Amino acid sequence: MQRMGFVLGIKPVGIEEYRKLHAAVWPDVLAKIADCNIRNYSIFLRQPENLLFSCFEYHGSDFAADSARMAADPRTQEWWAINMPLQQPLQTRAEGEWWAAMDEIFHVD
Repeated sequence: MQRMGFVLGIKPVGIEEYRKLHAAVWPDVLAKIADCNIRNYSIFLRQPENLLFSCFEYHGSDFAADSARMAADPRTQEWWAINMPLQQPLQTRAEGEWWAAMDEIFHVD
């Protein structure tokens, strides 16, 4: 298992809609997340900076392949099409990233 963290901006005008959407995530999207070996998934909001922080446990062996499988899912694509206009990717993200990956520097159980 690998813990993973990502950060992304959110447009101030999109915060309430984003909250509403994530209070009732589509069952097909939740099933695909689980199918792609992601568990214990949370998204946090930091205001007034308007940052989203996501963290989860990845229980698979090939995150790139699972991520590509998730991205190819039509229902997930629909979900992203609704959510992405509300988001504001960081200018410092790596090439090809939407959510900017973070390095874990500490953990304790």
